Amino acid sequence: MIHYIVVFLISMVPLIELRGAIPYAVGMNCNMVIAYIVAIIGNMLPVPFIYLFARKILEWGKDKKYIGKFFTFCLEKGEKGGKKLQSKAGRGLYVALMLFVGIPLPGTGAWTGTLAASMLDMDFKKSVIAVMLGVIIAGVIMGLASMGIFGAIGAIFAPK
Repeated sequence: MIHYIVVFLISMVPLIELRGAIPYAVGMNCNMVIAYIVAIIGNMLPVPFIYLFARKILEWGKDKKYIGKFFTFCLEKGEKGGKKLQSKAGRGLYVALMLFVGIPLPGTGAWTGTLAASMLDMDFKKSVIAVMLGVIIAGVIMGLASMGIFGAIGAIFAPK
């Protein structure tokens, strides 16, 4: 049970998200169906709050003494991600958002994708759906990759 709570919490952490939660679950021999569902819920839980409030909070804090640099970094990352999405996507902006979130590379994911959607004033409901589909895709990719990697390592180093 504790491993599923850890999966849930890891999946909520910015920049780590499913990319850390799913490999952790595989490494801890968790039931992958349960871990996958828990990780998706954990990764999606912050999404509405990010969309509705993150931009306002980051704008407020960008000129504060101790947090200003980090908040400015986050704003710039969201703006950069949003501009990149918009320039490449054209009319397929929501599909691009889904793929941006779904391809598990550093700097992509639900947090950055949602912040970018907020920066671009994209439709809330369509953005959340695109992000959720992207999270589902990223979870499948990470699950398959993690099981393959850890399975191979286990086969090599397992006592015979």
